[in-house]
Amino acid sequence: MSNLRLLDPAFGENLEHQMRRFFSPMAWEADLPSLKMRVDVTEKDNGYEVKADIPGVKKEDINIRIDGNVVQIDAEVKRESETKDTGGKVLRSERYYGTVSRTFSLADDIDEAKAEARYADGVLTLQLPKKTTAAARKVTVQ
Repeated sequence: MSNLRLLDPAFGENLEHQMRRFFSPMAWEADLPSLKMRVDVTEKDNGYEVKADIPGVKKEDINIRIDGNVVQIDAEVKRESETKDTGGKVLRSERYYGTVSRTFSLADDIDEAKAEARYADGVLTLQLPKKTTAAARKVTVQ
């Protein structure tokens, strides 16, 4: 009977334990925020409605700029998480700070003075009325 064992420092412990150690950072990275802003734009007769998903952001950290027909939405993301064991010892602490931004153009200019924004439950809703254009007038030749 032979008691030969594979001597490999990388797999000194059992394979299952090594696989858990190898894949455990992936589970932690899944907790990090996704820096994506999903935007839905709906055109109506007198304007546009924009809904942007920005979960976990405070409304004070959202900036909206309108320049003619170009709309820019910026948000600053600040997240902190801390994992403690039962004794109160910190096992993991992660802080994340970043920004997310979307810029898009619409077919018509926006009336900035009448634009409205609401933020509730992680969704930013913009009501963007179209700018009225002056009616064409006929000019007589003299």
